[in-house]
Amino acid sequence: MRDITREMERHLMVCTGRAYPELSQEIADLLEVELIPTRSLTYANSEIYVRFEESVRGADAFVIQSIPAPVNEWLMEQLIMVDALKRASASRITVVCPFYPYGRQDKKHAGREPISARLVADLYKVAGADRLMTVDLHAEQIQGFFEGPVDHLMALPVLVDYVKNKYPLCDLTVVSPDAGRVRLTDKWSDALGAPLAIIHKRRDPNKANEVAVGEVVGEVEGRTCLLVDDMIDTAGTICKAAEALRKNGAAKVIAATTHPIFSGPAAERLNSSGFDEIIATNTLPIRDNIFIQNLTVLSIAPLIASAIKAVFEDGSVASLFN
Repeated sequence: MRDITREMERHLMVCTGRAYPELSQEIADLLEVELIPTRSLTYANSEIYVRFEESVRGADAFVIQSIPAPVNEWLMEQLIMVDALKRASASRITVVCPFYPYGRQDKKHAGREPISARLVADLYKVAGADRLMTVDLHAEQIQGFFEGPVDHLMALPVLVDYVKNKYPLCDLTVVSPDAGRVRLTDKWSDALGAPLAIIHKRRDPNKANEVAVGEVVGEVEGRTCLLVDDMIDTAGTICKAAEALRKNGAAKVIAATTHPIFSGPAAERLNSSGFDEIIATNTLPIRDNIFIQNLTVLSIAPLIASAIKAVFEDGSVASLFN
């Protein structure tokens, strides 16, 4: 039988960009490997330079970069890291991107628009990535944009376990904040054995990040309502949804999300909306100047570390969710 520990020390290499090194370090610690020593610089004109300070020849390399704002800077840094690994003769390069950038631009809504999620996939491939690993894509069809294997990890088990252990399921209702999240909410409903409700939402197509909420479809009066979404950005959608649930007699309103983007007015909106709890994973860093009441952050690092180990050992990533 082969010695997996010794093989991992010899061939598995994990590197990180500067956007969120804390998550990368947590993943590396769980894998019991050291992050590749890396020299990264941003020049005065904003160009980025990266050099790995030890040999990566023949390595099975995993390039971890979660991409918060400024998105373009950290995406470019990850692409440069992939290019450096390719030119240094790494045997296989896996991009580990817990939050996939431009994931909301997955299709054309009108003429002369880009499909930026496809462009990002092409950039990763051209840079030299052989494989892509990400968590909770905004649209699952993005997996088909990348020309190679994609490991689409789900934060659902991490979040569901927490909810099961804290809240009585007998009076819990899972709520979709809009029609677009019904499929995700259905998965939550099955996992928790809880009924489902939907909030009918309309947006003004001429105003970005402004939301108008219609009616609540489902039984929410006197119940603990769990709003679920893959991301919270400016928090307009989820806060309007919470307001609608309160008006319809919800006893408690909690929210669960994978990606805590928390841009612009998000913190102010969430704090004034009276959530009993907001649950998120740490796919993205939460800025030091942001304070959100009743926020619980769960680590996604064990899931990503297990997936990296499965890929390295040619095991099954899907078995992590069975």
